[in-house]
Amino acid sequence: MHADPDCIFCKIVAGQVPARKVHECDDLVAFHDIAPWAPVHILIVPKKHIVSMAQVGVDHQAMLGRMMMLAPKLMHDLGVTGGFRQVINTGVDGGQEVNHLHMHVMGGPRPWRKG
Repeated sequence: MHADPDCIFCKIVAGQVPARKVHECDDLVAFHDIAPWAPVHILIVPKKHIVSMAQVGVDHQAMLGRMMMLAPKLMHDLGVTGGFRQVINTGVDGGQEVNHLHMHVMGGPRPWRKG
């Protein structure tokens, strides 16, 4: 599996940096965001290092589908019943802060609206 030794998410995937994981399977890991914007704020991250959505290809379709399907399951498991947001920031102008593809999944009672 491709990894970037300087990437914080790759280090979490490798177990070198601790995280409050809520899911792990062959190709994805999900964990609580360390700077949450909502009462429940998790990140779903591919284990393979992919910089952003700008670098995905047809070979990533199944993994992206699993990310999308995992979000509602995890929100349900974490007690979010009133709705949630799924956000993927891409590139500097898109607000991406970590150069490893990841999806923010945020839910829980408002007022957590930041953007």
